[in-house]
Amino acid sequence: MLEVLLSWYRRRFSDPNAVTLFWLLVGGFAVIYFYGDILAPVLAAMVIAYLLEWFVQRLLHLGLKRKSASTLVVLLFIGLVLLIGFGILPTVFRQGMTLVKEVPDMLTHATDYLQKLPQRYPDLVDASLVDSISGVIQDRLLTSSGMLVSFSFTSLMNLAVILVYMVLVPLLIFFMLKDKDSLLTMTKRFLPHNRELVTRVWLEMNTQITNYIRGKVIHILVVSAVNYVTFAVMGINYALLLGIAVGVSVLIPYIGAVAVTIPVTVVALFQWGISSEFAYLMLAYAIVQTLDANLLTPLLFSEAMNLHPIAIILAVLIFGGLWGFWGVFFAIPLATLVKAVVNSWPGSSHAETPIGTY
Repeated sequence: MLEVLLSWYRRRFSDPNAVTLFWLLVGGFAVIYFYGDILAPVLAAMVIAYLLEWFVQRLLHLGLKRKSASTLVVLLFIGLVLLIGFGILPTVFRQGMTLVKEVPDMLTHATDYLQKLPQRYPDLVDASLVDSISGVIQDRLLTSSGMLVSFSFTSLMNLAVILVYMVLVPLLIFFMLKDKDSLLTMTKRFLPHNRELVTRVWLEMNTQITNYIRGKVIHILVVSAVNYVTFAVMGINYALLLGIAVGVSVLIPYIGAVAVTIPVTVVALFQWGISSEFAYLMLAYAIVQTLDANLLTPLLFSEAMNLHPIAIILAVLIFGGLWGFWGVFFAIPLATLVKAVVNSWPGSSHAETPIGTY
């Protein structure tokens, strides 16, 4: 048994480049896992700078210098954030608070409807079972509503953290964009010389991660806008809140689409009941979801779709559990990174296969 393990170790770790890649991955994961909260502003700035670099490159092609291009892009980004922060978020927060306040009324109507079922269908529905289900649902939802209100007020009251992010993150983004070349050169000084495998994996993942981040942001914006317009035209309450909720749900593949359908259905039922308006809204919502799943998502994430759905769900669960929101956001790129490393690792049966393919 020991000889088998030693043989496997020599086959997998005999290449110095593989050892370098292994320890860099372990070190990177350990730093993010243990110091993620402390480095959150830096990590957030890195992600945003990574996204904005594409716009800087476009301005560089137009003849602007990097400092001028970085300044212009950061100013436009700050303007967009302020527009969202002062133009959209207050409305979303107000609708969210109103929805939370209406939860008890929704529970009352739902409970009344459930209690009438044994009278309408005495042979099919047991009254004691309905009472039990009604009690459990009411207790759980009231508890969730209270937690939501508490969380919202806690987030609003934590002004110190918000102010730090508002000042520190834009500064970090600007310097990361302006001094990109010097920062990369300085980073290379601390890396081992045996980094051919690291470079090969990074060059492949660089394009994929850039495309994924840009595609995911476009995906959220498009889905939010289309659903908001659909909900507003159909006249459902909390159209902006629900539209953004559907847009944000695309962060969690497969699971998000199912989870966000519940509040949309509940709000529509509470507003219209079982009626033609409810049917038309759900039909329109189903059409939008179908177009998103079969047209927009494959168009934006054709490379990511090479991953098996089970691999994507496992990545969301594992990385989301480790790093929360950012783990969910980068679940697919991280899964692709794992796949690329495994395929290119010395001794792997896929080592000669181009990274990112089966």
